[in-house]
Amino acid sequence: MVQMDWRRLVDLLKGHVVYLQTHNFPDPDALGAAFGMQMFLKAHNVESTICYAGNIEKNSTKRMMQVFEITAVNIVDLPHMKETDYIVTIDAQKYNSNITDFIGNEVACIDHHPTVIPCVYEYSDIRICGACCSLVTEYFIKSGTSMDTNTATALLYGLKMDTDSFNRGVTDFDIDIFGYLHKIADNQKIVSLYNNNMGLDDLYAYAEAIRNIRIYDNVGFAWISFDCPDALIAMISDFILGLDVVEFSVIYASRDGGYKFSVRNETDMLHAGTITHKALSGLGDGGGHFSMAGGVITREKSRLLGDKPDFEIQSRFLRVIEEERKMIGDKKKSAQQKIQNKK
Repeated sequence: MVQMDWRRLVDLLKGHVVYLQTHNFPDPDALGAAFGMQMFLKAHNVESTICYAGNIEKNSTKRMMQVFEITAVNIVDLPHMKETDYIVTIDAQKYNSNITDFIGNEVACIDHHPTVIPCVYEYSDIRICGACCSLVTEYFIKSGTSMDTNTATALLYGLKMDTDSFNRGVTDFDIDIFGYLHKIADNQKIVSLYNNNMGLDDLYAYAEAIRNIRIYDNVGFAWISFDCPDALIAMISDFILGLDVVEFSVIYASRDGGYKFSVRNETDMLHAGTITHKALSGLGDGGGHFSMAGGVITREKSRLLGDKPDFEIQSRFLRVIEEERKMIGDKKKSAQQKIQNKK
């Protein structure tokens, strides 16, 4: 298991121009983790700049920046970044499809997602847990670094948002972190952030998904015919998963001639990341956690879907899901047979 070493990270970054790069469409967990790390490094005399390449599209993230006075800079506004500048990727890993390769040197990575494409960093802290904010909080705890209320509230908000208020992908580690942050954070501010974080334009995407929903057994599919922010597609995937007849949701939206996917799972045996990776094999990239995953099909590969792309996409996922279920069933039978043979 990866061991967090806050001293090694601080020593690595001292004396350098440091950027904290989130994935291209930062959500509350990515932004909260980057902000928390910025505050931690500042306490140890390391200045840093939070940056990203895409857009901040989610209303909750925009409000978060205002409420916590967080500054995050788009790469277009950083024309003087150099190859010798140091980058710490936060809530993302180099070579993933959701993060742009900047000119700076990615010397470190702090992320809570499984590794899809291996990369060697001078320092890495990649551990599977509910939120990247949990990992960053541990740097304060282990180092004895004082944390103010504003930072604690931002970290707790990111943690709650990424775990759907501790209903998704949460670990015992996240619960311990919650206990620490809860005592410092302004919980009333978090409640106010939860309210009114949906924009009117978001409703059009929800309506489109509802019109196009298809359910096979306990697997729900929905297609959105226009481009949507990553965060919104994820919200709709959570929404579809909330139906009482759905335990596995696959939502995909048109994007640049291809498709962007958000996948959610609440079964106790299917792995969203594995299934998404296999279903999109040969068409694009996909992967993620047991309970949540994402993926893309590029414009160049979308032609391989043929004249009925919906049918092909849904067939691929259903075929992989059936294969996974059969494999799990076979393993259970084999285990039971071994037990019987021993009797």
